[in-house]
Amino acid sequence: MSRKQVTLVDIAEVCGTSKVTVSKALAGKSGVSDELRKKIFETAEEMGYVPVKSAAVTETIGVLIPEKFINPNGSFYWALYNSLVQRLKEENISCIQENLTTEEEENLILPNFLAGKKAGAVISLGQLSREYIGKLSDAADQLLLLDYYSPDIDADCIITNGFMGGYKLTSYLISKGHRKIGFVGTRLATTSIFDRYMGYMKAMLENNLPMNDEWIIDDRSTTNELFDKITFPEILPTAFVCNCDETAFKAIRDLKAAGYSVPEDISIVGYDNYLISEISDPPITTINVDSKEMAELAVTTLLERIRNPRLPARTQVLSGRLVIKNSVKQL
Repeated sequence: MSRKQVTLVDIAEVCGTSKVTVSKALAGKSGVSDELRKKIFETAEEMGYVPVKSAAVTETIGVLIPEKFINPNGSFYWALYNSLVQRLKEENISCIQENLTTEEEENLILPNFLAGKKAGAVISLGQLSREYIGKLSDAADQLLLLDYYSPDIDADCIITNGFMGGYKLTSYLISKGHRKIGFVGTRLATTSIFDRYMGYMKAMLENNLPMNDEWIIDDRSTTNELFDKITFPEILPTAFVCNCDETAFKAIRDLKAAGYSVPEDISIVGYDNYLISEISDPPITTINVDSKEMAELAVTTLLERIRNPRLPARTQVLSGRLVIKNSVKQL
């Protein structure tokens, strides 16, 4: 294998560890044992790995976020974006962030940093339409999709295991005695919501539990415009799996406004484990998504892509862990 072709993934496979761990070890970061760090360094040297920094990566990275995903009071995507900025800063690489309006997406208007040739490599954070992703892919030198994937585009993708997350959340509710469980999230709005719904469905089917169509509730339009209020049916299940913490927060708010108490009357779980899940009353049981780990993997993957554009495109999946708080009642 030539020096030019060796990647962090190659080193990780030889050492029996993850790409993120290899990146941390080579960057001198904490969280890696001395023994494993030594093995990684020795393996990298033996394989002829050339660090990304030595590959003269000087271009600016553009980060594109759909405006509809940006909550003025903060969101998971803001946390993820901040982690990206910090990670790029460590590589001495500039970052230009731009919000994309719904109108710009519908009219296939490219971000200014691409139209003005200010950035060549792009991180797309938050699902875009297939048509827009296609145009973005044609215009960008390198493109990485973060927190979603597209079967039509041959691009690197970093996602969380939404299927397993939805399965864990539903299984946890079942373990707490719940048998009537609904799902809040517009299933076809994003790949991540659909994956979490499929995990919910798997857990329900495995336990021979009925899925009532009235308990599958939309939280946004199919173009990802979030609803101000979640509309619940007259007859409720004992618990809801929500596709994200923001939706779980709204569900708790709207159920309380309708006279219900969480979790005494109905249990709620979410996904992401960012700030809103903690300030909620009650705090929301959720799946933790490590934004720093996602940013680490996104940046190292994109820099490898810049260094070696011939690498095959990869979809890399990060697992999340269940974080138990106070929004679920034992039946």
